[in-house]
Amino acid sequence: MSAFRYLSQLIAPFARADGPPPDTLGAFMRWTLSGAWPVLGVAFAASAASGITEVITAFLLGAVIDSVVGGSEGYFTQNALLLGTFVAFYLILRPLIFGVSASFNGISVQPSVYPLVQSRLHRWTMGQAVTFFDNDFAGRIATKQMQTARAMTSVTSETINVVAFAASSLIGSAVLLVAIDWRVALALTLWMAGYAFLIRAFMPQIRVRSKARAAARAMVTGQVVDTITNIKTVKLFGHGEHEDRNALEAMSTFRDRAIDFGYVSATFRFALMAVAGLLPVMLIGGTILLWQAGAATPGAIAAAGAIAIRIAQMTGWVSFSLMEMYANVGEIEDGMLTLTPRWTLTDADDAVEVDRAEGRVALEDVTFTYGRKEGGIRNLTLTLERGEKLGVVGASGAGKSTLVALILRLYDPEGGRITLDGHDIRDISQDSLRRQIGMVTQETAMFNRSARDNILYGRPDATQAEVEDAARRAEAHDFILGLRDHKGNRGYEAFLGERGVKLSGGQRQRIALARAILKDAPVLVLDEATSALDSEVEAAIQSALERVMEGKTVIAIAHRLSTIARMDRIVVMEDGRIVEQGTHSELLTMQGTYARYWERQSGGFIGTDDAESDVAAE
Repeated sequence: MSAFRYLSQLIAPFARADGPPPDTLGAFMRWTLSGAWPVLGVAFAASAASGITEVITAFLLGAVIDSVVGGSEGYFTQNALLLGTFVAFYLILRPLIFGVSASFNGISVQPSVYPLVQSRLHRWTMGQAVTFFDNDFAGRIATKQMQTARAMTSVTSETINVVAFAASSLIGSAVLLVAIDWRVALALTLWMAGYAFLIRAFMPQIRVRSKARAAARAMVTGQVVDTITNIKTVKLFGHGEHEDRNALEAMSTFRDRAIDFGYVSATFRFALMAVAGLLPVMLIGGTILLWQAGAATPGAIAAAGAIAIRIAQMTGWVSFSLMEMYANVGEIEDGMLTLTPRWTLTDADDAVEVDRAEGRVALEDVTFTYGRKEGGIRNLTLTLERGEKLGVVGASGAGKSTLVALILRLYDPEGGRITLDGHDIRDISQDSLRRQIGMVTQETAMFNRSARDNILYGRPDATQAEVEDAARRAEAHDFILGLRDHKGNRGYEAFLGERGVKLSGGQRQRIALARAILKDAPVLVLDEATSALDSEVEAAIQSALERVMEGKTVIAIAHRLSTIARMDRIVVMEDGRIVEQGTHSELLTMQGTYARYWERQSGGFIGTDDAESDVAAE
C-alpha cells in the first residue's frame, strides 16, 4: 500500500504552469503536462517493456517446441534451464512487468493528469476579463475545460498504453524475425509500411471530423445549460416549444457531425481489419515455405505464427485506440480555440498589493464606451474623499453601471485614469483592488452552497459568530434559521440552490448585505441594494446600513431617492456625463433634472411613466 501511495504522489496534480497556454497543438500539450514529463517517461518505458514481453513469449514458445521436436527420454532433465526460464517468465517476470506498467498508468498518470490539466485551464479561464464570459455560454466554457482535460488525459494514457506497447512489440518482433530469416522480417516490414500508409490516410480525416463533432457537442451543452439556467423565464413566457426547437437544432447538428465521424470511422476499421488479415498469411505462409526448404524449424513456424496472430489481434486494438487518440486530438484543438485567448485585462508586472486602502477614489477625465460611439461614460471627472457618501442618479444608459464597473476594474478606461488613494488602479493587483471594495447589487449573486458559505464569501476566515453577527445586522439571521434544503440541512448549513433560487429576492439581498458587512471593505458600492426589500424590512436594515457606511467611502446607485437623500453629495448622470451635483437640498433648489425626478416619484420612487425619468439600472 505504501508503494501505491508513493506512485500516487509522483505527479503534483495541481501544479501551476509557467506562462500562458500556447495556441499551437504541440506547445499546448507540452504546457498542459509540464512538470509531469519525467514520470510519463518512466510509465512509457514500463509499457514498452510490457510490449517486449510479447516478443519474448513467442521466442520461448518456439524454443520449447524445438526442444520437444528434438527431444528424447530425459527431456525434462535435459531442458531444465529452458523450462525453468519458461515458468519463471510466465509466473513471475511477465506479471511483474505488466503490474508495474499498469500501476504507473493507473495510479501515477491517469488520476493526476486530469486534475493537472483541468486546474491549469480553469486558472487561466478565471483570469479572463468579464467580456470573455459575456461573449459565450457559461456551459460551453465549462464543457470545453472538461472536454480538453479529458481528451489530454486520454491521449497521454493511450500513448503510454498503446503507442509504447505496440511500437516495442513491432520492433522486437522485427528483430526476432530477422533471427529466423531476413525474408520473413522483410515481409513484416512491408506490412508495417502499408499499415502506416493506411493510418496516415485516415487519421487527419478522423481528427478534423472529431473536432467538428466536439464543437457541435459543446453547443448542445451550452444551449441546454442556457435554457435550464433561465427555466423560470422559459415557463413564464410559455416558450417551452421554442427552447425545445433550439435544443433539437443543436442536437441535430451534433448528430450530423457524429454521423460524419461514423462514416470515416467505419471505413477505417474495415480497411484496417483487411490489412491485419494479410499478416498471418504472409508470416506463417512464408515460414512454412522456408521450413520446406530446410531453412526454418517448427519452432520458428510457431514463433512467427504467434507473432503474426498477436500483431493481427493487436491491430484492431491499436487502430481503435489510435482513432480515439486522433479524435481526442481534434477535441483538444477545438478546446484550444476557446480556452487559449490571451487575457485582455492583466496586472502590471510590478502591481502592488494593498492591505487596506484609505478609500479616496478619483476619476480623472475618464472615457469608456465599450468600443462603440454611444453608451458608457465620456470625459468624466469625479473625486470621492475618504469617508464621503455619494449618491448616483441617472436614466437608463446614463453610465451609472459603467462607472462602478470601471472603479472595480472590470474594464480599463479608453482614456483618462482612475486612482485609489492616489495610485492608478492599473498599478494595483486586481484581487487586491477588489478586496478594498464591498458591493451589493440589485441582481444578487448566490452560489449553490450553504447560507454560511455564501456569507463567508465576504471574508473566508471569519468565525461562525462573526457570520451570524453580520447576518443579524442585515436582518437575515431569523429567516436563515428557518431554512431547510432537500437533503435535510438546516439553518446556516442549508444550500440555497443555483443562484439562490430557493430564496425570495429580499432574502437574497439580505444575504448579499451580510456578505458585504462581513467583508468590511473601506469602499462600499450599493447598486440598488435595498430594491428587493419591502418597506418594513428596508426600514429595519436602513439604520444597519448607515452603521455599516460609517467611516467608509460609499457610492450608492438608487431608484428610490429617499435612500440617498441624506448622502453627502449626489451626482446626476446623463449620456455618460455628470450634469448636476450637490446635496439633496442644493439639487432641489436648482430645479433641474434631479428636482424633476423628485417631483415625479411616488412614495420616494422615481416614476416610470415618463421615459425621461426612467432611471432603471442598466
